[in-house]
Amino acid sequence: MVGILLVTHNTLGASLADCVAHVLGAVPKNLKVLSVLAKDDPQHKLAEGEELIKELDNGSGVLILADVFGATPSNIGRQLCHAERVEGVAGVNLPMLLRVICSSGQTLSELANLAVEGGRDCIVHMEH
Repeated sequence: MVGILLVTHNTLGASLADCVAHVLGAVPKNLKVLSVLAKDDPQHKLAEGEELIKELDNGSGVLILADVFGATPSNIGRQLCHAERVEGVAGVNLPMLLRVICSSGQTLSELANLAVEGGRDCIVHMEH
């Protein structure tokens, strides 16, 4: 099962994980959060992220989901993608995360593609 690491500003990742628990009844064991606060040293967060990847990778790899591309959390996430079995996607939202969690038995590459599709396809203009 692919591990999933949320790398986000402040408590966004924890809030997303809480929403997953609300929908699925619990936070899956293959989901961890790396919160990045404005006062945090990015090098310390990078080291923390490397430890979380070690915890999450059971041989299937780890998918990093970051919030805003180009911001500090995604820059940390991108640096964590140096490993062979780590891929990343920026722009995380709840539909993307739920789709990925419910399909985490797929390969890492398939899951990364599914994350992009889920994030994009679940944005809908709601009309009355």
